[in-house]
Amino acid sequence: MQRLAIYDMDRTITHAPTWTPFLWGTMRRHAPWRMILVPAAVIAAFGYLARVIDRARLKQTMQRLLLGGSLAPEAVEAAAEAFAERVTATGVFAGARERIAADRAAGYRLVMATASYRFYVGAIADRLGFDDVIATEAEIDETGRLYARMVGDNVYGPAKLAAIEAWLAREGIDRADCHIRFYSDHVSDAPVLGWADEPFAVNAHGPLRALARKRGWPIVDWER
Repeated sequence: MQRLAIYDMDRTITHAPTWTPFLWGTMRRHAPWRMILVPAAVIAAFGYLARVIDRARLKQTMQRLLLGGSLAPEAVEAAAEAFAERVTATGVFAGARERIAADRAAGYRLVMATASYRFYVGAIADRLGFDDVIATEAEIDETGRLYARMVGDNVYGPAKLAAIEAWLAREGIDRADCHIRFYSDHVSDAPVLGWADEPFAVNAHGPLRALARKRGWPIVDWER
C-alpha cells in the first residue's frame, strides 16, 4: 500500500500567505513603476471581499496589474528562486519541517497541494524536499513566457480535492490502495480533510478548529 502525505502550503507550512508577498517582491525587482497601480490592486481585493469577483479573477487581476500581462521565463525563474529562498529561510514553521522529515522517514510520498501558483510553488516545494506538487496553473507558452491567465480551476475548496483525485488518476494510484495523510490550516480544505485517512487541522483558524472538534480530527499547532 502506497503512503501519501499531502500538505497545504500557505499558513500550514508557511507562517503567512505567499501570493501577495511574491507579487510585491517581484514587482519591486522587475517593474517598480507599477507601484502606482497598487491602489487598483487594493480595489480589486475589496471587490473580492464584496463578492463582486471570485478568487480566480482576483489572482489574475493582481498579477496583470503588478507584474504585467506577461513575464519572460528568465524573470519568472529568478523571481521564483529568490522568493523561495526567502520563504524557506525564515518563513516556514519549524514544526512543519519536523513533520515533513518524519513523514519522509516513515516512507510517505510527500505531495504539496495548494491553491497558489505552480510557477513559484515548485521552487519552495523543491527546497522542502517534496516529491510532487498539485497547484493552480497559469498560462505558459512554448517559450516559457508566463501570462496573467489561469489555466483550469483555482485549486481551492472542492477544486483541490478534484485536483488531487485527478493527480492520483494520472499517477495510476488507486485510492483504495493508498493511505493518505492531509494537513491544512483552513476550513476551505474540509472536502480533502474529510476524504483523507488521517486528517490534521494544523495552525487552524477558528472555523476549522470548530469543525475539527466536531469531526474528531487531530488539532496541531506547529512551533514557529
